[in-house]
Amino acid sequence: MGYPLHRPRRTRQSDAWRRMVRETRLTLDSLIYPLFAVPGRGVKNPISSMPGIAQLSVDEAVKEARAVSAAGIPAVLLFAAPAQKDAKASAALDPKGLAAQAISAIKDACPQLIVWADVCLCGSTDHGHCGHVTPKGQIENDSSVETLAQVALNYARAGADAVAPSDMMDGRILAMRNLLDREGHAATPIVSYAAKFASSFYGPFREAAESAPAFGDRRSYQMDSANSREALREVLLDVEEGADMVMVKPAGAYLDIIRQVRDAVNLPVVAYQVSGEFSLIKAGAERGWIDEKAAALETLTAIKRAGADLIITYFAPKMAEWLAG
Repeated sequence: MGYPLHRPRRTRQSDAWRRMVRETRLTLDSLIYPLFAVPGRGVKNPISSMPGIAQLSVDEAVKEARAVSAAGIPAVLLFAAPAQKDAKASAALDPKGLAAQAISAIKDACPQLIVWADVCLCGSTDHGHCGHVTPKGQIENDSSVETLAQVALNYARAGADAVAPSDMMDGRILAMRNLLDREGHAATPIVSYAAKFASSFYGPFREAAESAPAFGDRRSYQMDSANSREALREVLLDVEEGADMVMVKPAGAYLDIIRQVRDAVNLPVVAYQVSGEFSLIKAGAERGWIDEKAAALETLTAIKRAGADLIITYFAPKMAEWLAG
């Protein structure tokens, strides 16, 4: 009997062998691309901290959506940064507001493209928090939930294929589900940011979405990064309240949470490879320290391997090129 008896390398010896026995497969069908809508026309504002990503006026967002759809990416996640902000998040509630305009325009131009609409108040409030602020500077939960449900209804009426609440207020999934059902949108799915952590990886996004808080931070509603049991509690509560999909955000530093969620629920699990994760790879590649394509493929495959069914990523258009090649 020769040594060694077991030789796992036998099925690694060529690219054909490696492809045949590959356990985790990354496909375009599992990717969602974020878009950032801003006022104006013909606007493409490059985001300095996110190379290759830009804020787009509605007409430019439609062009980008067409290109994304033509590349085979099935869905986009829409964020809006309106010019007018106030304490009541009026722009998010406006049927003719920026987000509603962008949703309608993209759906008219690309009816086959799935449009998820991010539901939060931070981009439309003058204080930049995800809920209403009390005179003492606290984030008020229940009144915020009422407003968030109305925002979700506004986006559903505009044509959103799904609403994705990212605020982390308690009870907002049930409030949205009840209101959507009551108002004739029972078929609109809710993609819940169920385990959204207070993370250091969100910095570039806040430039893109113009949503940095004017005071304090979001740790009273976003999750402590040290907690995993609490993450499962949040996810299971949202499932109980009627979420159709549950999300873990960020992805790369929370692969263990993705796996625990995947094992705990039967719903589709979404993971968000956030702006900081994207920007770190881009910065390293620009300096020649890492290979961008290899790093992007490796990190996205790891997220998929951890248990995510769907991945929100700024690399989606590049992945269309890389996977085709």
